Amino acid sequence: MSVNAQMHLSNNEKSDKPLKPLFPKQAECSYVSCYCEENVWKLCQDVSLRVPGELDRCYIVFISNPCRTVPLWKQRAGREEDRLVIWDYHVIFLYSWDSKTCLVYDLDSELPFPTFFHKYVTETFRTDQVLKSDFHRFFRVVPAKNFLQHFASDRRHMKRPDGSWIKPPPPYPAICTSVSTHNLDEYINMDQGSGPGQVFNLTNFVQRFYKMEK
Repeated sequence: MSVNAQMHLSNNEKSDKPLKPLFPKQAECSYVSCYCEENVWKLCQDVSLRVPGELDRCYIVFISNPCRTVPLWKQRAGREEDRLVIWDYHVIFLYSWDSKTCLVYDLDSELPFPTFFHKYVTETFRTDQVLKSDFHRFFRVVPAKNFLQHFASDRRHMKRPDGSWIKPPPPYPAICTSVSTHNLDEYINMDQGSGPGQVFNLTNFVQRFYKMEK
């Protein structure tokens, strides 16, 4: 865990037991640029193998909107000082450690790994109030156990019409299930009442998880 995260917890005395990071080091996590959904799936897999009892406290969050234009700050791919990137979608990992503490693991962020939820939201999403509606962010929250069991991607979205790769794929086989080889769009889609999990706007998303840090 980052020093900042440890100090934050210690100063506020929010927990009755020591907070242990789910992942020892960010550098040891599976990571391939531009495959955030698979990177997060690998985090789920790692938890299920090492500390399966913690998987029920974990959530996967897809961030997108109908226009597929979501601005995020503090991203490593950003080129300006504030590291702003406009993604078509992004995926992060949440760990609701207890009723008072929620951590965010984002392998594409410049923020500490992990970062407390409120700090991550403040620096990464900022606010929708100053953005045009085409850039408002929506959040599909899926229990990690469900994501691990049901997500599938044949990586078609990363291929050009001629079949060549836009970005090199991960070295391991494409993720599939017994009933699907590709359902990524169901997760990126932000229509209320359809697809896995629940969809929130920014305000409701913050209310859903920030209450655990008060």
